Amino acid sequence: MTELGIGIGWRPEIAEAVEGLAGVDWVEVVAENICADHLPESLTRLRRRGVTVVPHGVSLGLGGADRPDPGRLAALGEKAVALGAPLVTEHIAFVRAGGALTASPALEAGHLLPVPRTRDALDVLCENVRIAQDALPVPLALENIAALIAWPGEEMSEGRFLAELVERTGVRLLIDVANLHTNHVNRGEDPARALAELPVEALAYVHVAGGVERDGVWHDTHAHPVPRPVLDVLADLASRVAPPGVLLERDDDFPPAEELAEELTVIRATVSGAAAARRDAGAGTGAGTSAGAGKRPAERALLIGAGARVSGGPMPGPVPEAPPAVPEAVAPAPVPVRDEGARQRLGLAQASLLSALVAGTPVPEGFDSRRLGVQSRALAAKRAGVVAKVAPELPDILGREFRPAFLAYARSRPMNGGYRRDALDFAEHLLIAGRPEDPVAHRRLTRWWQDRSGHRPPGPAARLVRAARHALVRR
Repeated sequence: MTELGIGIGWRPEIAEAVEGLAGVDWVEVVAENICADHLPESLTRLRRRGVTVVPHGVSLGLGGADRPDPGRLAALGEKAVALGAPLVTEHIAFVRAGGALTASPALEAGHLLPVPRTRDALDVLCENVRIAQDALPVPLALENIAALIAWPGEEMSEGRFLAELVERTGVRLLIDVANLHTNHVNRGEDPARALAELPVEALAYVHVAGGVERDGVWHDTHAHPVPRPVLDVLADLASRVAPPGVLLERDDDFPPAEELAEELTVIRATVSGAAAARRDAGAGTGAGTSAGAGKRPAERALLIGAGARVSGGPMPGPVPEAPPAVPEAVAPAPVPVRDEGARQRLGLAQASLLSALVAGTPVPEGFDSRRLGVQSRALAAKRAGVVAKVAPELPDILGREFRPAFLAYARSRPMNGGYRRDALDFAEHLLIAGRPEDPVAHRRLTRWWQDRSGHRPPGPAARLVRAARHALVRR
């Protein structure tokens, strides 16, 4: 696996700062935010300097009940090739539900939602991962996500769930230590236990990010400095294995470049300190802290050949001389879903949960209704924020009315497309209702909607169609 070093998430808002930061070995870019045939100039300049760029997907939904969409897989692969990336990454999450599999309206979350840690869900996830691996031109690594809610009736811990996923597919892991901390606060899960259960030799790299706690709930905002508890989880992980890469994520409220540089310095020091402690422990005991930890690449590969629970070949590290050639690990044989009904059972459960979150339907049995309310409001707030970014004309036209109007709209009207479609639907909803009342703002919104939809302003017939569609979604 590629030795990445210390990196930072590339975002357009901080592109210039990222280019100027010293000691950045690599960057990660949200795959859905770039086009393979028209890469941002900043990324092109970084690549010319030898900086590795890794595409990070957010829309595959490999934890969903449906098989991965071939078009999305092809697009992700094209971006990996265009960037010369050594791997691509995605999430262990579902992002949409409903549709033909469940004979219900298709729903989009606009967010990463947790997969139930059950045998059904694991079977489906493993098959989806193998489909993705076969389609992608480079190796795939998957990230654990943060969650506000827990599924009832879960059968495995997070660490065991990830370990079995690796055993069955050979996929690499992207471990987000901030997400482990989030799940500790929100779900009472012990990060140390998760790390102890993980096959750390499958580690591709690590995410580090900040968040904030409100009313006993940790919000993984990526808009705050990295707190000490997250750095402590990073230190624990780095005391067990040398991470091939560590990356700082920041998605909003971007600080000055000096503050980003300081956070990178703290992250680097945390990893270095843990590495020194690991070396000292190894020197004192004559052994690493986990199977293969602290060993040279050739020794790790031999462990794989001997059947140790490792995946994807040796982890890179400094080697004083070339190691002897060793056979590559054989990928696990595909195991089909034991019961095709697993997809439908998972699909029904996910559609029921997502409908409660985004369409105002009843809370499914076994879920914490208060937590679902928090998650529902968070989803609506995220939708409002993203729509304001992809369609900045709307906040400009509506002024202070934009956010409360959008949140009221989002409470019972789920996304069934992307955020640009969401912006158009919101504008259409306002126009049907005769809003905004200010005639100048109403004319501006009408022109905006016409320019982007190619239709006449919605009238009474459109009102009836939308009402009927809305009633069907709520059934």
